[in-house]
Amino acid sequence: MGLPEERGRSGSGSGSQVEAGAWSHARSWSPPPEVSRSAHVSSLQRYRQLHRRSVEEPREFWGDIAKEFYWKTPCSGPFLKYNFDVTKGKIFIEWMKGATTNICYNVLDRIVHEKKLGDKIAFYWEGNEPEETTQITYRELLVQVCQFSNVLRKQGIRKGDRVAIYMPMIPKLLVAMLACARLGALHSIVFAGFSAESLCERILDSGCSLLITTDAFYRGEKLVNLKELADEALEKCREKGFSVRCCIVVKHLRRSELGTGDCSSQSPPVKRPCPDVQGKLKEKPKCIWPQISWNEGIDLWWHELMQGAGDECEPEWCDAEDPLFILYTSGSTGKPKGVVHTVGGYMLYVATTFKYVFDFHAEDVFWCTADIGWITGHSYVTYGPLANGATSVLFEGIPTYPDVSRLWSIVDKYKVTKFYTAPTAIRLLMKYGDEPVTKHSRASLQVLGTVGEPINPEAWLWYHRVVGGERCPIVDTFWQTETGGHMLTPLPGAIPLKPGSATFPFFGVAPAILNESGEELEGEAEGYLVFKQPWPGIMRTVYGNHERFETTYFKKFPGYYVTGDGCRRDQDGYYWITGRIDDMLNVSGHLLSTAEVESALVEHRAVAEAAVVSHPHPVKGECLYCFVTLCEGYTFSPTLTEELKKQIREKIGPIATPDYIQNASGLPKTRSGKIMRRVLRKIAQNDHDLGDTSTVADPSVISQLFSHRCLTTQ
Repeated sequence: MGLPEERGRSGSGSGSQVEAGAWSHARSWSPPPEVSRSAHVSSLQRYRQLHRRSVEEPREFWGDIAKEFYWKTPCSGPFLKYNFDVTKGKIFIEWMKGATTNICYNVLDRIVHEKKLGDKIAFYWEGNEPEETTQITYRELLVQVCQFSNVLRKQGIRKGDRVAIYMPMIPKLLVAMLACARLGALHSIVFAGFSAESLCERILDSGCSLLITTDAFYRGEKLVNLKELADEALEKCREKGFSVRCCIVVKHLRRSELGTGDCSSQSPPVKRPCPDVQGKLKEKPKCIWPQISWNEGIDLWWHELMQGAGDECEPEWCDAEDPLFILYTSGSTGKPKGVVHTVGGYMLYVATTFKYVFDFHAEDVFWCTADIGWITGHSYVTYGPLANGATSVLFEGIPTYPDVSRLWSIVDKYKVTKFYTAPTAIRLLMKYGDEPVTKHSRASLQVLGTVGEPINPEAWLWYHRVVGGERCPIVDTFWQTETGGHMLTPLPGAIPLKPGSATFPFFGVAPAILNESGEELEGEAEGYLVFKQPWPGIMRTVYGNHERFETTYFKKFPGYYVTGDGCRRDQDGYYWITGRIDDMLNVSGHLLSTAEVESALVEHRAVAEAAVVSHPHPVKGECLYCFVTLCEGYTFSPTLTEELKKQIREKIGPIATPDYIQNASGLPKTRSGKIMRRVLRKIAQNDHDLGDTSTVADPSVISQLFSHRCLTTQ
C-alpha cells in the first residue's frame, strides 16, 4: 500500500517505496538534543504537499488507498457525504456508502490468500509469567476465527447483534472480536480492569445478547477472578430486567488441564507463587485455583463449543457504513458514551495511520503495550497491524512484574522494532533509573511512540536517550476514542521533532484553533482544538443517542468537530495539546469523567455533595483530588476515606481510585449554585493565585478549604 499520489501517477502500485528518504531512513535517523529547524527540510516540504492534497482532494486521496483492499461490491454513489453544521440539519458522515466489504476478510483472508502470508507470525503472545509464551500465524488465526464464528452463529448471533467481551490480553480475545467482525456483529469490549457495575452498564446500554469472558487471570501478583465479576454483572442486569442469551467462558488460568488441544497450552503449565501461612511468596508444586461458579443454562465452555466447529466460515458482507464496534468512553454527564465506528472508513484509517506513523516494513516486529479494552488496542494491537500483515507482540502482564525490566526483556526476546506505549509507563519506569533498561540490548528498536496523553519533555528526553539510545525517532501521537486513529503526529524521519509536541496533522486531517467566539486563529495561537472536515476513521454516532453525539462534538462550534482539548500552535506550525477543556480527567492516559466519580461518591450514605478535580501526579500525569461535604451526623475519618475509595473502585474500577479525599464543610459556588472547579483545582495544588473570585457566593469557604488541604506529593 504505497502513497496514493504516487500509485495514481504510476498506475501500478509502485509507490510503496515512494519518498524512501522521508520514511524509510528512520532506521538510521539520529536527532540532535535540540531540534534544528532546517533538518529534513525537503522531507517536511514533501509531507506538506501530500497533506495539502489529502485535505483538498479527500475523495481521490482515500479512494486510491481503498483500492488496496477487497470490496465485494464497489461504491456506486458519492465517495464522501457529510454535514458538520448542526444549524443545517442532522450531523452525518458517510464514506463509500453502498460499497460492501468485511474487515475480518481484509485483515485475515486477504493476508493469507492474496498476500501469501499465511505462515507469517501474526502475534507472539507473552503471558503474565515470562515462561508463558506462544505464537500464532495468520493461517492459524484465520482458522480459529472461522471456528469461533461458526460457534457464535450456532448461538444465534447475526449481523447487527451486540456481543460483550470481558477478557484479559490473550489470543482468544483477538479471536472473539474478529469473529464478531466476520459475522457483522458489533463487539463491545470492556476493559478487564473495570468493575462488575461498569460491565453491567455497558451490557444494558447496548443490549448485548451474549457475553464472552474467562475464568480468571493474574495481573502481576494480583489474581483477578473475572468470572465472578461477570456473574455479578449479569445478576445486576437481571435485576434490571435484562438477560443475555449465554456467557461463553474461556478456561485460561486453568488451561493446562485442557492438554495439547488448546492453542494456549503450548506454553508451559502456569506456575504461580502461592502465599504460605506467613504471607510470604514461595514456589509450590500446585496452586489452589479460585472457585469458578457455574450457571447452568447460561454458561458454556469455549473449548467445548470449539470441538467440531467447522474451520471455514463465509463472511457477512457489510456496507462500508455498517457499524463495526461500540467502545465506551467516559462522558462529562457521568454516563459513558458508546462510541460507534463503522467498517469501511475505520479500516482504511487505522491501516494507513499504522503504515506511515510507525514506518512499517514487512520484517518489523511491532509492540503496542495498550490493552485491547481501549481504543489504542482496537486500532494498533488488532486492526491496524493485521491489515498490513504485521507481526505483533501481545502482552498479558504489567511493566513491573516480575521486575521493572520486563518490557525491555520482551523487546530483546522478540527483537521488537517499533514500540508504542503510554507516557504513564515511561514515567513509572523512569523512577527506577537507567540500569533496568540499559542492561538489555534494545538494539532492534527503530521507532518509539507514545499515546494517551501529552508527554512531558523530561520523560520524552529520557525515552529518547535511555530507551532509544539517542538513535530512535519518537512519534508522540494525539488522537481519541472518537477519532479512531492518529490525528496529530510526527512521521518518522520526515518531520523534525520537538519533545512534547504532537507536531502536525496526519493525512486528511484539517485542524483549526478557535477562540471562545468560534473564530479561527491564524499563526501562533492557543484555544480550542477542532477539526474542519471528516476523515475516514471518525466515529459516526453515540450508540442509541445521536442527539448526544451532536451536542457533545458539534453544538459548541457549528461546522467543526470539537475535541474538548485545548491546543497551542507555535511559530513553526507545531501543535501542542494543553489538556482537557471540559470536565474530564486524564489519569494514566485514560479519560475519566468528574461527574461519574462524583456520582459514585454521593451514593455513599455519608456524602451530601462531592466535587472532583485533577491534581498533577509524577507517574500518572493526573490523579483525582476529591472534595466531599458530609451529611449531618457523620464524621470524616480514615475509615470513611477508605470506604469511599472502595466504593469508587467497585462502581467504576481501580483506575478511578482517588489519591486524595478532603473533607469540605462547603464548596465554592457561584450565586446560581454552580461549583467553581477552577478554584478547587487551585486549592488542590495549593496555588493562592485564584484570579477573579468576585462571583463566589461565600468567599470564606475558600480559606477553610485551603486550611484543610490534603498533604500532596506534588
